This record gives sequence, structure tokens and C-alpha cells, in this order.
Amino acid sequence: MKTSGLEDRIVIVTGALAGIGRAVSLRFADEGARIACWDITSDGADHLLAEIAERGGQGHFVEVDVANATSVRAATDATASNFGRIDVLVNNAGIVRDAQLVKWKDGALTAEMSDAQWSDVIGVNLSGVFFCARAVVPHMIKAGGGVILNASSIVALYGNFGQTNYTAAKAALIAMTKTWARELGRYGIRVNAVAPGFIATQMVTAMPDQVRQAMVDRTPAGRAGTPEEVAEAYVWLASSGATFVNGAVLSVDGGLVIGT
Repeated sequence: MKTSGLEDRIVIVTGALAGIGRAVSLRFADEGARIACWDITSDGADHLLAEIAERGGQGHFVEVDVANATSVRAATDATASNFGRIDVLVNNAGIVRDAQLVKWKDGALTAEMSDAQWSDVIGVNLSGVFFCARAVVPHMIKAGGGVILNASSIVALYGNFGQTNYTAAKAALIAMTKTWARELGRYGIRVNAVAPGFIATQMVTAMPDQVRQAMVDRTPAGRAGTPEEVAEAYVWLASSGATFVNGAVLSVDGGLVIGT
């Protein structure tokens, strides 16, 4: 018997086709939710929808660029039309474009973070969250409530070398989360953030061995986390077990913040 209260709930997951987004979509399917899987590409969508169905959920794919407000509006309208309402928004979509602010060698500037590296990451990781929430919230208000969950990161709390753009976006999401919790609570909308640590996604496994090992060494748990462990946090925050949790930032990091 499912006790999360998520059965038949309508859940949007952005960046749903890979990594944490995929794990989140499947975990909500385990609870009998109906998932609107949003991503910028349709590659792998059929496979994900089939797996959602196998787990007892119902899936629907929408191709959307979260950094484009018009695309987000269209995807929101399509989702609301298909499912009738929107109960949960998981703002998971994100990209990295790492570079140092400046590189200086032998008394001269040799490289810097480009305008495109800055704007691309801010566009997806920060503006995208804003666009999605702005489009979805009116549907939640009309329905009497909902849940918004934002993907921050522990690097928002302590910074990270070569990630001015990424850390800026993820730190801003924490402030946005707390602001929206204040603004939207009166409408029965809860807003929380999840701050993952070192998680074994495809992006992480592509890192050099020595970089991965260094992150593991800094994590008190002694290993990387899994996308499935992060998905558990999202499901709990959306569930009936967390109805008085609002404006919180839940670290899922094996103690990495403690270990820094």
C-alpha cells in the first residue's frame, strides 16, 4: 500500500531523461504518480516512458528548452491540457560550462570565463527555474496548492573551483526557494530545495579518476551518492510526510559539507 499521497499526482520533472532527473521520474512512478517528463531532446524518451509504465506510473514526454520562456509556457500548457492539473514541479534541469574566472600566467591574461559560458549556465540553471515556476504556479493556485522542488547543490554553500557560473546559479536558487516559500505558502504551495553532493551521474563518471577519488576522499561517507538516493529526497519532500516542510534546503551529500 502506497502511503506517500503521491498516487495519481501530476509531477513535472525537468531534465528528465538522464542522471538524477531520470531517477526522480522513475521513483515518482513507483508511487503511482503521473509524470510529465521535460527535456531539451527526445533521445531516450520512449525508453523512459516504457519504464515508467512498467513501474505503475503514467508518463508523458514534452520537448522543452527551459531557458526559453516561450518554450516553457507552451510545455506548461501542454502538460496542464494533457493531465488536467499540475501538482509537483521538480526543477532538475541543469548544465555545466566550467572555466576559471581568469587564468593568469607569466604576468598576462591567458584565458577567462566567456560570456557564453556564463549566460548558458545562468540561462538553464537559474532563469530556467524562474520560467518554469512562473508558468506553473498559477495552475497550482487554481488547484488549491502544490509543491515546487529546486535542484541546488552543496557547491552553493562552499563554492567550487572553476564554477563561478554554476555556483552563482545554485546559490541563487536557495534564495529563490526561501522567497517563494514566503510568497506562495498562503496558496498551499510548498517550496523546498535539494542540495546534492558528489553523485555518480554520467557527468561525474566521465571525470578523471584522480578527480573522482579526491571528491570521495572528502566525503565522510567514503563514496559517491547515487541518483536514486537523491530521488528519495525529492519524493519525500513532495509527499504527505513533509506537509510542514517549507523553505528548507535538504543536503544529500554523505556529509561532504561537513568534510570540507
